[in-house]
Amino acid sequence: MKSVGQKQMILKSIGIIMVSFLLISGCSGLKQKKDASTSSFFSKQKEKKPVALYYDFQDVLVPGELKIDKKGSFVYRTSGFSAGVLVLTGRVEIGSLIAFFENNMTKDNWRPLSSFKFPRAMMLFEKENRYCVISISDGGFNTHCNIWVAPLMNPVESGLLK
Repeated sequence: MKSVGQKQMILKSIGIIMVSFLLISGCSGLKQKKDASTSSFFSKQKEKKPVALYYDFQDVLVPGELKIDKKGSFVYRTSGFSAGVLVLTGRVEIGSLIAFFENNMTKDNWRPLSSFKFPRAMMLFEKENRYCVISISDGGFNTHCNIWVAPLMNPVESGLLK
């Protein structure tokens, strides 16, 4: 027959094992809940992509990650026409920004004329009565983007340019 001391020792051991089991299973359940809430938080964050916008030029779409610098920008408006420069900055990878403009400018009926890449990207587009030049450069923490829209000039009728 077992002594009282041995019975107490066995009961304590069983109690410690049960408490350990409850703690381990309880913590793993908490971890799963935390992971689920964290993952739903990040999925909501991913879903809230900044929306692309048309600023002062009604046919030049700008990614939502770029914010306009009103002090550096200048836009001239007349009836039915805008020209000038938009200065924008944001944390955007240059390659994805180039792809964005290449895709969306053609959707807005701009015709690509030429482009330069590395270390700065420059893209030139043309539409019926104007040009658009987009310059993209890396500024360390932010990417800088300038969008110029200018009217087409009538061809010069001088003998030198004929």
